[in-house]
Amino acid sequence: MDPLCYNYLEQHPELLQFVRMNPVWYRYLSRDPSLLPEMRKEAKHFYGKTFPQRVERVNNHLQMVRMLMQFAGAMKD
Repeated sequence: MDPLCYNYLEQHPELLQFVRMNPVWYRYLSRDPSLLPEMRKEAKHFYGKTFPQRVERVNNHLQMVRMLMQFAGAMKD
């Protein structure tokens, strides 16, 4: 692997962990270090850090709070 690419991964432990969990990226980055931005996109998707995934997670939390509030309101009656 290109030393600059590996140094970048060492500086970003989450990306290094992603590469360790998906060893095919070692091969891709060894052959073409310019694929690093593509690997970062895949890692964001893998870790659930894309905008739509975050919105969905917040929406799920809000639904849970609404359900708990309805449950608490039903218990008062």
